[in-house]
Amino acid sequence: MKAAILEQPGTPLEIGDVHIAKPKAHEVLIRTHACGLCHSDLHFIDGAYPHPLPLVPGHEAAGVVKAVGSEVRTVKPGDHVVTCLSAFCGHCEFCVTGRMALCLGGDTRRAKGDAPRLTRGDGETVNQLLNLSAFAEQMLIHEHACVAVDKDMPLDRASVLGCAVTTGAGAVFNACDLVPGETVAVVGCGGVGLAAINAAKIAGAGRVIALDPLEEKRELAKVLGATDAYDPTADGTAKEIIELTKGGVDHAIEAVGRQASADMAVKLLRRGGTATILGMLPLDCKVGLGAMDLLGGKKLQGAIMGMNRFPVDLPRLVDFYLRGLLDLDTIIAERIPLEKINEGFDLMRQGTSARSVVVFDQ
Repeated sequence: MKAAILEQPGTPLEIGDVHIAKPKAHEVLIRTHACGLCHSDLHFIDGAYPHPLPLVPGHEAAGVVKAVGSEVRTVKPGDHVVTCLSAFCGHCEFCVTGRMALCLGGDTRRAKGDAPRLTRGDGETVNQLLNLSAFAEQMLIHEHACVAVDKDMPLDRASVLGCAVTTGAGAVFNACDLVPGETVAVVGCGGVGLAAINAAKIAGAGRVIALDPLEEKRELAKVLGATDAYDPTADGTAKEIIELTKGGVDHAIEAVGRQASADMAVKLLRRGGTATILGMLPLDCKVGLGAMDLLGGKKLQGAIMGMNRFPVDLPRLVDFYLRGLLDLDTIIAERIPLEKINEGFDLMRQGTSARSVVVFDQ
């Protein structure tokens, strides 16, 4: 099969042939239909986060099940599925207490000594990114890394549910416990931030404030439900928002992965407010609350992958889209073939558009 392969950090992905193994007992073979380009992929491609190489990136995908292992019970051939990187084991402390997104998923990877899922040439291992490696014509994954969805759902739009929307919307629905009427600020209007804005509107936020330095992103945010939009780099932005909200916001969601945006999220909080950090910050980055923040009851939290419970959350998000509540069409900026994947990441580095989606020839 064809796949986009990272040979060395900081170099373009190379399109090459990769061999994919047959499904073992709990594995699912999927014909990939679409995969979104996520900034998390770029962290590994550019070398900001380490990973064994060679590597097939890609983790925000949807496709059709081709074959399943002997013990698979959750999906069957012909099912339309969305993948999710937060594969869960189902029996660890995090899983049994309802915090599936925190599961380390050890049982969802092939055991040491087993043949790798991906190889090339004379058997050289090609590493999987986050147990998915979706920039390829097929994926071989654990059954707890995908969920079947309504076949009426367009698969190109379904793909962005697998990371951007699960993370952004999940932060609102699962991590923030937003009460209708509360104020929300979202720092960063890429795919994750736009999904958070849309979800805040669905959840009944009283005011949804979008912050992004690019005017075109702020305009997209308004389409998706933002009531107000600001340039976070402009002088006095934080003060203006605090005055607008009469003391700050109830929820500030950081969706970029930068020190300045995380600090802005904390700065915007009212007494008792919560800052939720979603972006992959630089590994040496620290975010904190001061003594007066703590005395004012402010809170700071991470929410990996929106603290999702994806076997339940993803079908609900599909239903939201099919009922016209969730706007995925605005989030997707372009659809490209696999051969143009490097151009898609170049566009992402410019930061001027929302989501690019690789669509495979079917």
